[in-house]
Amino acid sequence: MANPGYGKLNTPDQLPRTQHDFAHLPPREAAIAAYIDRLPGGADISVKTLAKHLPYGQCALRTALNNLHRAGHLRRGREHLADSGSPRWITRTWFSRTARDDDWWAAFTRGDVPKESPEPPDRPSPTRSRAYILLAALGRTTPALSLSHAACADLAPLLTEWFARGATDEHVLQALAAGLPTPVHSPAALVRNRLTTKLPPEPAPAPRPPLRVLECAKCGAPGRPEALPGGICGPCRGGSAPPPRPSGPLTSSAVRTHAAAARAAMVDRNERPRV
Repeated sequence: MANPGYGKLNTPDQLPRTQHDFAHLPPREAAIAAYIDRLPGGADISVKTLAKHLPYGQCALRTALNNLHRAGHLRRGREHLADSGSPRWITRTWFSRTARDDDWWAAFTRGDVPKESPEPPDRPSPTRSRAYILLAALGRTTPALSLSHAACADLAPLLTEWFARGATDEHVLQALAAGLPTPVHSPAALVRNRLTTKLPPEPAPAPRPPLRVLECAKCGAPGRPEALPGGICGPCRGGSAPPPRPSGPLTSSAVRTHAAAARAAMVDRNERPRV
């Protein structure tokens, strides 16, 4: 494991693991990616540490990791936790089992990554909602609260709000079934009352996303995601042409990203810890 706060970080909303996640990669890169994928978060995935556990030398591993950059599975960079009150930037290494394109990584640095559905797009949606199914099954564990189809359909919107506020199935069942009167004259009325009076509070607002800056996989120079296609900067790719400038005005998140990249570029690289 790396020092606390460093090491491997998994990206969000990855697809479920399958036997074909890295079939598009050469055998060496596929083997290394599969090994990294199974490591826990915070594991040290530096070249030196990987060389101690894999049958590859440091040079081969460095080349393979750069290839994983190009394939969209790996990015290195720095991150500043918003509202932390500290000027410190933390070295990060992000890994994704699901291959991501450059646009996804650019959105990731801005903190506005769209969620991906783990289900096939052509899979039909269920005909009954989660709320309806839980209410319909309530009578199996608590016979006194057996509900009709009409009652389940009528009460489901009230329960949907519970799920929107982060309530689990177990939380709902406990709130509905605990301390029941004897007898229960009207199950539907009792469930409606408890779904209304015991509604959990709204969740606290999500914290501001951290500031992130990606770095070139070869030279480590920080830069905007648009300047690092495949995780490699222009000079390391053999070209010096700057990336095309956006035609429209920058969004507030893009301005924050550019400002973060400028601040990161001013940090003396010799004083930053490398993992």
